[in-house]
Amino acid sequence: ESLISLVNKIQRACTALGDHGEGSSLPTLWDSLPAIAVVGGQSSGKSSVLESVVGKDFLPRGAGIVTRRPLVLQLHRIDEGKEYAEFMHLPKKKFSDFAAVRQEISDETDRETGRSSKVISTVPIHLSIFSPNVVNLTLVDLPGLTKVAVDGQPESIVQDIENMVRSFIEKPNCIILAISPANQDLATSDAIKISREVDPKGDRTFGVLTKIDLMDQGTNAVDILEGRGYKLRYPWVGVVNRSQADINKSVDMIAAR
Repeated sequence: ESLISLVNKIQRACTALGDHGEGSSLPTLWDSLPAIAVVGGQSSGKSSVLESVVGKDFLPRGAGIVTRRPLVLQLHRIDEGKEYAEFMHLPKKKFSDFAAVRQEISDETDRETGRSSKVISTVPIHLSIFSPNVVNLTLVDLPGLTKVAVDGQPESIVQDIENMVRSFIEKPNCIILAISPANQDLATSDAIKISREVDPKGDRTFGVLTKIDLMDQGTNAVDILEGRGYKLRYPWVGVVNRSQADINKSVDMIAAR
């Protein structure tokens, strides 16, 4: 527990000092820190998985590239009291309204990348959430992998996102949460493809299978979950998140579960 809090402090110090692993030919302190990176294609259910871990709606949603900067999400368990969130770039402000957290993530992304642009940035946003319902854990949410540039995005965006994701997950002390939707063939999974490149033996990859409830009638996920479809060193974890209709109606996460 004390090690996690120490790494959290070092992560924050690195960002404050402009060290986030980019633009340096030599390994930096940021590169040597352990991390858990959340990787998946666009619309793979990545945001829903993260929100389920926290138990709150707090991530921006929408079509296309929504996550345009890495989000370093530091979860802190508190014994009692009201849940709240803090951003590193707003040290004096406590957010108890998680809709405001979502808005601030969007605004802070725009400040770095420009409001109308589809540009991505490697400068992370640090968000700490204090809650009795979380475990002490730090996760890094990365932009969703994509195959084609759309909406006036630069042609390089596909490769830029892949390079950013790879820069996080190729570190030998990075645990990879590879998010793959069950309603698509696993052979086409962006998360599994890139994870396999950097971790061929699967020593540090956990497969998370989302959208099991959206699979074609007559098909199921048994082979994958039992390790026959694509074997990883650790068992696959199957999750069912809220449907888009539930999200639109703001159905409570616990009720949906």
